[in-house]
Amino acid sequence: MEITVDQMYQIENRGHEMGFLKKFMMENAGAAAVRRLAEETVLDSKTVLVLAGLGNNGGDGLVMARHMAGRGAKVTVSLMGGSDDIKTEESSWNWSILQKMPSVRLESWSPGDRGMPDIIVDAMLGTGITGEIREPYASAIKYVNDSGCYKIAVDVPSGLDPQTGDTANVHTKCDMTVTFHRTKQGIPKRPDLTGRLFAEKIGIPPEAEEGIV
Repeated sequence: MEITVDQMYQIENRGHEMGFLKKFMMENAGAAAVRRLAEETVLDSKTVLVLAGLGNNGGDGLVMARHMAGRGAKVTVSLMGGSDDIKTEESSWNWSILQKMPSVRLESWSPGDRGMPDIIVDAMLGTGITGEIREPYASAIKYVNDSGCYKIAVDVPSGLDPQTGDTANVHTKCDMTVTFHRTKQGIPKRPDLTGRLFAEKIGIPPEAEEGIV
């Protein structure tokens, strides 16, 4: 069953009210995405660049960074701004954990000259996308699309509207997309951008859907 973006927000809020906090959802989402990625490739010794936005989509990427480091990957997290710009409590909490992990390199995104990692994680923009995409996201999206490495999108490729399937002025094209709980209606309309699409459960109680779907 596919659901709307608004239904997903309602389900998340209901689950949170039931005591299944959003930081637990974020943890399970990031862990599920890494498990799915690990089925595609051995992560040990791979170089991974996580492009992390400032909202909860980025927070999922921060969780992924921790789990990939635990699997032996050499992980860099490139944040789309400064750490003080992070918008949610859940994402800030995960950033603070990474700050205590020398195994993960943390930076703020700048285009510049970059080497090519083995894997890029697109955790920049999620279900809340509106309007034209500007810097620093625009240059990061161009970098993703110009790269020849394996690309995985968290929840939705950046720049793809998960409700309608429409695209912004720039958008990523990925090899795999891992979305969460249920697929949002617009995502399957663009297999050319999502690559292989998976919907992973993240522990939200089924009762959280009652009266919503």
